[in-house]
Amino acid sequence: MTEQANFVHLHNHTQYSLLDGACKIDDLVKLTREFGQPAVAITDHGNLFGAVEFHKAAKAAGVKPIIGCEVYVSPHSRLDKQDARGIRIHGERAYHLILLAENDQGYRNLVKLVSLAYLEGFHYRPRVDHELLEKYAEGLIALSACIGGEVPNHLLHGDQAKAEKVAGRYREIFGPENFYIELQDHGMPEQAETNPQLIALARKLDLPLVATNDCHYLKAEHHKAHDILLCIQTGKVLTEPDRLRFPSEQFYVKPPHEMRLLFSEVPEALLNTVRISERCNFDFIYGTYHLPVFDVPAGQTLDQHFEEKVREGFDQRLPAIKARLARTGNGNGLEEYEQRLQMEIGVIKRMEFSGYFLITWDVIHQARLKGIAVGPGRGSAVGSLVSYCLKITDLDPLEYNLLFERFLNPDRVSMPDIDIDFCQRRRDEAIEHVRTKYGSKNVAQIITFGTLKARQTIRDVGRVLEIPYAEVDRIAKMIPLDLKATIADGLKEPELKKLYDSEKHIRDLLDVAKDLEGLARHASKHAAGVVIAPQEITEFCPLYRMTNGDVLTQFTMNHAEAIGLLKMDFLGLRTLTVIEDTLDNIHLTGQEPPDLSSLTLDDPDTYQLLCEARTGGIFQFEKGGAQDILRRLHPDCFEDLIAVNALNRPGPLQGGMVDDFIDRRHGQRRNKSLLPQIEDILKETYGIVVYQEQVMRIVRAVAGFTMGQADDLRKAMSKKNQDKMAEIAVQFLEGAAEQKINRAKAQTIWNLIAKFGEYGFNKSHSTAYALLAYQTAYLKTHYAVPFMAALLTSEKNAPDKMVEYLAECRDMGIRIL
Repeated sequence: MTEQANFVHLHNHTQYSLLDGACKIDDLVKLTREFGQPAVAITDHGNLFGAVEFHKAAKAAGVKPIIGCEVYVSPHSRLDKQDARGIRIHGERAYHLILLAENDQGYRNLVKLVSLAYLEGFHYRPRVDHELLEKYAEGLIALSACIGGEVPNHLLHGDQAKAEKVAGRYREIFGPENFYIELQDHGMPEQAETNPQLIALARKLDLPLVATNDCHYLKAEHHKAHDILLCIQTGKVLTEPDRLRFPSEQFYVKPPHEMRLLFSEVPEALLNTVRISERCNFDFIYGTYHLPVFDVPAGQTLDQHFEEKVREGFDQRLPAIKARLARTGNGNGLEEYEQRLQMEIGVIKRMEFSGYFLITWDVIHQARLKGIAVGPGRGSAVGSLVSYCLKITDLDPLEYNLLFERFLNPDRVSMPDIDIDFCQRRRDEAIEHVRTKYGSKNVAQIITFGTLKARQTIRDVGRVLEIPYAEVDRIAKMIPLDLKATIADGLKEPELKKLYDSEKHIRDLLDVAKDLEGLARHASKHAAGVVIAPQEITEFCPLYRMTNGDVLTQFTMNHAEAIGLLKMDFLGLRTLTVIEDTLDNIHLTGQEPPDLSSLTLDDPDTYQLLCEARTGGIFQFEKGGAQDILRRLHPDCFEDLIAVNALNRPGPLQGGMVDDFIDRRHGQRRNKSLLPQIEDILKETYGIVVYQEQVMRIVRAVAGFTMGQADDLRKAMSKKNQDKMAEIAVQFLEGAAEQKINRAKAQTIWNLIAKFGEYGFNKSHSTAYALLAYQTAYLKTHYAVPFMAALLTSEKNAPDKMVEYLAECRDMGIRIL
């Protein structure tokens, strides 16, 4: 064992100790690796929010991750919600205890404890008690924690007998080899007083010792930033004498040599950190799926029932399909549908996702039976013929040349992602159906975390430092107006860089803000995400209860998916509510509402309204950018609306792509043919790569890529992964050579892909949302009063919108009583 590797940090608070943790996970792991330590633990206050993120980061860095938590232990029963006596360090009303998962059973028990602490024991803090600890002790290693722990706290208050009794109780609960007396030294007089007593107690009861540092920030120089974070979280300023503050400046991730100096007299306490780390061997398993059980009729398998439902749906869609084929004169078109359907069914079965599609079908089917409005689809699922047959989506993917492989990659198993739009007013009914069908304990909504963004962090730090608001606001506004913009991005601007270099108080402000930006600030409920598990969710993932009673997963959307849980997005879409209310209003006027599902998409009056950009209340087309494109483009077919949705984004607008598209649309710029193989692919967009699906088709036609390889390129482009792009470029040119395509031409086509492809948009999503735009425009054109009444009702709590829509009513000659 190297000198550096003879100590492991087992008591660390990351940014997910939301009040007082300032260790960013990636930085903690990086520092651990720099120290040459083999492992590191995460022990956030009362939660496991960061467990999956931490595990992934540590594994990627070659550091063993130890999953743990600093739980709060009630002095009495967790069910006692009176103002319990107990430790009151940092205003807390319960004792601390460190728990580390030794194995899979330990992790499962830790999940149970942390969940029940919120669901049953919450009182100021999520609390467990001795009863729960005894029930879920297996597989856990416990450390007696800081001065806030039950054992050291009794010693601090002179009650040695009670400390001895409690230590004996923990030894009984966890086993003598699994309960450690924890020693810390942050230069605090309380620790100087209790550490000798803790050592003596450990010797008397034959309990092992372990040395830790209660790490809340990474380095000693981060103390000030951490102190300011405490002020931000508690609404204080730095000069207030009576505020939350840490008792010393030593709550950082100390290098091993500092820990050896502090605990040189008890070397076994250092060595035990390594021994504990060697015992802890829990790993999350990625790439497996825990889908809920979908009951199928007796005598049928899941795959058989899935195919039966798909075939039934195809038969129901067949009249509309045949009518379209007759209009286009495509006599052999049904063969194409049958081949596509067979291919998709085969892929879905092979990937073992039949259950997923049936679960999604059932949610939407039940919603429609209850009269809940469901959107026509969103995202890449619109490219699936199976989804269309199951009425998960309402657009024929073959009619609009949409790709299944943009949705599911047959070359690589990854969970499908079907998001569903519901009427905003009735979305909760759809979630309730899921709870009823799969069990309330098997379903939960998903947590998300607000983070300290660059501009807000500067303002928060400025307030704590009591710098005049006007000055702080001026500095904050020098950061680019982009949610992803960082303070480092702002410092690339000459004006801010000059202030940073010349004004010390500005430099101090920005240095602290840089340390804090990106930290998690608070937990909240994801707007749409719902997890459905085959068993109680706490068999896989811990739960969190918000103050309003909502129960959420402790893992975010991506992390819940990473451990194999089914995540579905149930979105409440106000536009669907407006459409439903418009149809009801039409009915109230004595008219028969139109059947939107059978609208032809070629109404001239509707396109005239769009060309004039009279788009208040028109889905996706209300704002200035879309209105400008509509005025200039003069759309006269549905394909134009699909393109407007795809083009109305910062990349195409700023890169000149929109101007180029409009010029070509009106014949003011010639569309040069590069290669016969790609002419048909780019014909609908006048030679410009507008859609990601076009990129996928081009590389297949020119370089012989499989659709799986083409989807890999699409992902690399969307993530702007230049290394991956360079690697794929080589494959593309080699593939083109095999197809006997001139290298210069192949390079030109690659350049075209690289230039426009990174702006390419998901055509499947754009098509579905173009349909909603058309439907709302149609209703506004032909049923203006019912539509505007529904629109005004939907915005009754938005004064600015009300004023805008009332003005539009006047312009349309609609009287407002």
